[in-house]
Amino acid sequence: MKSQILRGKVWKFGDDINTDIISPGEYMDASYEEIGKHAMERAFPGFADTIEKGDIIVAGKNFGPGSSRETAQIALLYAGVGGVIAKDFARIFFRNCINVGFPVVTFDGTDELNQGDEIVVDLLSGRIENITTGKVYFGSRLPQHVLSIVEDGGLKNHLKKTLKKG
Repeated sequence: MKSQILRGKVWKFGDDINTDIISPGEYMDASYEEIGKHAMERAFPGFADTIEKGDIIVAGKNFGPGSSRETAQIALLYAGVGGVIAKDFARIFFRNCINVGFPVVTFDGTDELNQGDEIVVDLLSGRIENITTGKVYFGSRLPQHVLSIVEDGGLKNHLKKTLKKG
């Protein structure tokens, strides 16, 4: 089970980061591990080799438009990204994040967070604490029923767990 608290360093990106930037199409049929090695490389060559497990992508508007496949979310998961905070997300991208157990938070004030800042995000309350600056913000929160899907590692695992109880 994943935690409802994210903690990591900020990796800052701009607006309109599409699924081809997140996960280059030429790796779509590769293993998840291989896909993860190429996450975000079109925007930041060597990204997956540079980040530390749990680091958080912070972006502008329209994060994740493009393919409806879950490859982009899987790339971020396998690269070790802890989650994404953006001003807004493409709808199918957002839903696919929940489906694969990858946390996302909507926050209009992403301009307040800088490359390299260390932040702590509480997914249930939407509280974003910038450890570097000492400031606290609030983004969207994941409702408990959605958070439970993320904590269980995605919809498939959540359904297995739920059916096992029943």
